Amino acid sequence: MPKVAVYNVSGSQVGDIELAEAIFGIQPNTHVMHSAVVLQQAAERQGTHKTKGRSEVRGGGRKPWKQKGTGRARQGSIRSPQWVGGGTVFGPTPRTYGFKLPKKVRRLAIKSALSSKVIGNEIIVLDQLALSQPKTKEFKGILGSLKVARKALIVTAGYEDNVALSARNIPGVKFLTVEGINVLDVLAHDQLIITKEAVEKVQEVLA
Repeated sequence: MPKVAVYNVSGSQVGDIELAEAIFGIQPNTHVMHSAVVLQQAAERQGTHKTKGRSEVRGGGRKPWKQKGTGRARQGSIRSPQWVGGGTVFGPTPRTYGFKLPKKVRRLAIKSALSSKVIGNEIIVLDQLALSQPKTKEFKGILGSLKVARKALIVTAGYEDNVALSARNIPGVKFLTVEGINVLDVLAHDQLIITKEAVEKVQEVLA
């Protein structure tokens, strides 16, 4: 069972916490994580692209010249794909790129992502994280105390309005609650900063 240190917002270690082996201590499955990331990115695509086929472009209702006797190639419409201004063949049309993964696969993906952070020593557990008022400067000071100089994902058990407002103006920092934690954000950030209460909630949900 993996054990990691618990810090306060001043960067001092105040204890340890044992993480659930089945959630934070498994061998990461890279294929499953990749599938989950592709799923999220596909779901974010708008799919509103559209080109016009030969039946949708304007004009071309009359045959440009008679079928035989002109010496030219036979043509049925000036809006055929080979003509300038003609329709597009097999062009993109509005569609949904989303697809589904089995629930067990999605759960394995998030477990693998969390375990990869533990293996890489890229997880910081805080005893608590709360601010009396939204202060970006104060929140930067907390990150400095924790020696966080790269992209960081902040996860708390519940929505902390002051934390969210303080973190949103810092480049590379993203705030989420446990309900919103996902594979893409965990892997896209260099460090995962999560409160002790949030860890317990994650373990309760994924157990």
